[in-house]
Amino acid sequence: MSQRALCGALVSGLVAVLTACGGAGSSSASMPANPPTQMANMQLLISDASSDDWATIGVTVLSVALVPQGGGTPVTVWTAPSPAPMINLEQLDQLGEILGNVSVPVGSYTGAVLTVGANPGQLLLVVSSNPEAGFAGTPGETIPSDVIQIQGKQGSTGNLTVPITVNFANPLDVTATGSNALDLEFDLAHPAFIVAHDPPAAMGATLWAVNFNGPVRRHPHADLRWLVLRHTYGTVTAVAPESDNYDSISIDKDFPVLPPSNPETEVTSSEQLQILADSTNGTIFYDLDAHTRTVITNFSAQAGTLTGRYVRVAARYQENGTLVAVRIWASSTFNTVWVSPEGHVLNVSATTDMITVEDEDGVGVPVQVNANTQFFFRAPQNPAADATPIATGTAFLAAEDLVRGFKVHLSVVDPLASPLVAQTVDIETAAYSGTISNASTTGFIYSRDFVRTIDDYTVTLDYVPGDMAEVDPSGAAITGFEWWNFTFPTLATTGSDAVSSFVAATSGAVSFGGTLGAVSAWGLTDAQWSTATSGWLAPFAILEPAPLPLGAVVSGLSDDSFTVSVSGAADPATVTVSTEAGAATLVYQVDRSNGIVTISPIDIATSGGLGTLTGNLTAGTPVLLSGVPQPDGTLKAYVLLYYTGTLPSM
Repeated sequence: MSQRALCGALVSGLVAVLTACGGAGSSSASMPANPPTQMANMQLLISDASSDDWATIGVTVLSVALVPQGGGTPVTVWTAPSPAPMINLEQLDQLGEILGNVSVPVGSYTGAVLTVGANPGQLLLVVSSNPEAGFAGTPGETIPSDVIQIQGKQGSTGNLTVPITVNFANPLDVTATGSNALDLEFDLAHPAFIVAHDPPAAMGATLWAVNFNGPVRRHPHADLRWLVLRHTYGTVTAVAPESDNYDSISIDKDFPVLPPSNPETEVTSSEQLQILADSTNGTIFYDLDAHTRTVITNFSAQAGTLTGRYVRVAARYQENGTLVAVRIWASSTFNTVWVSPEGHVLNVSATTDMITVEDEDGVGVPVQVNANTQFFFRAPQNPAADATPIATGTAFLAAEDLVRGFKVHLSVVDPLASPLVAQTVDIETAAYSGTISNASTTGFIYSRDFVRTIDDYTVTLDYVPGDMAEVDPSGAAITGFEWWNFTFPTLATTGSDAVSSFVAATSGAVSFGGTLGAVSAWGLTDAQWSTATSGWLAPFAILEPAPLPLGAVVSGLSDDSFTVSVSGAADPATVTVSTEAGAATLVYQVDRSNGIVTISPIDIATSGGLGTLTGNLTAGTPVLLSGVPQPDGTLKAYVLLYYTGTLPSM
């Protein structure tokens, strides 16, 4: 053995080396210790794209681990407190819920493993009090756990989990000096996320299959300052000392329990967050016990009384990842800061000046708007705008600037009043959606029909100016209007051709005849408030797949197309599928056997997957489709579910 090899073997096997491997004249020396792993802070969040049919989709997140580039054991970066809290994904409509600012080894990561609980009671489904027409659930119903079938669960009874592997489109580079963030997004509107399987009437109740394989992805953020955060709850543990000008507070993050208790209680975690006061624009501080409202630039006035109290914080990120409070509500009891209706707007009445907000129980909470109610639109990228109301009083309702589907968080004047009176309304997302019509070079129309006609709206949105800076939902910095097909934001159409191509893309319709009629282009926009026009503008539009009723194949798959007839239609229509890798139609086989529903993804970008689909998609096969109408009158399938085993009722 050579001297170099011998030294290598000794160094590998011994803690201290006392031999003179370095050659003549060497003296005894201690082996240098391995350098410590360099760590960095990372903001860890979860978010979602929402669904109109649910009031609560509660998941129990147990841990988050990162997959190192090049392989290796995933690195656990977050573990839930005990008991593990349940998080209502419905409240995260394009919002970020801070799990914590975690410590992560510096390096590159190509994926994450998100583990959720799969035991009875660890997933909560509550139907909206006013779901869309044809939805299988009963309005306001809590789905019994014995008819919820979670796909992909592992482990033994009492210790069941679902490990969700999320592969990143681009590596996550965690650096010691940069601003690091990971946002894991649940796509609640994904047609294969929660599937209702209706057996024949004699077979019993509807079964609900929950499939995490596909609807969870990484939501990149090029600039944290644009990220809208859900209000954060916490217990104040300290106020910065006078030497730091009382500039911040430290809180232990709290999670409200689900389903809510009365009075509401919290699960306190060990995740500590530092929150700064806004020294430039001022932080609005509401003392809910003293019923006072003040604007502060530091916490000097609260230094002696704030520690140990509960807070609810509307915060924003700065570029360096620090949190700044826009508004803070404080009380000695958790229930007091929590009693503040949060959810999607169900109804707006300009006649009675009442708005109804749906809570986690699927119950609509009526709230009175008066002359003093302030409306805020969350715009964290612009601190001054984020802290300034966009309107005050009832005229905002009369102008139809608040509609069903907006995600809001209210604060009330008196939590014991009946009806509740809104002190502030935080508009967190201004989501307009529906059938797209009259697209032109200046704007387009959304028409939305609900079960209750009083909730319907028809709104014209102008495009944002071509030089208006934005960060789109894919995390990319853009200027002007853009659009893309559902779940393909990296393939967005931007620039000078965006408007003209959007007009062309939304001109298609598929005619089924009968009571179903024509299916037109469907879209979604999170509008931005314009102070110049005192109205909403469209920074983007997502062409979503229009859902169709349950149908049956008329002629089987050939040359990537087939025909289908659906409930309520007089004529069959032609449906095309895409087999292009990365943009292929999402195909799922749904099998019900012995009371168990199994959802299996079929990759038709492969010859084997395409062969499986071709073999199963024969005349008479029940199918559930979502697709985008094309100008030639065909429907381009985005999601295709076909059924085997015990078939659903037609």
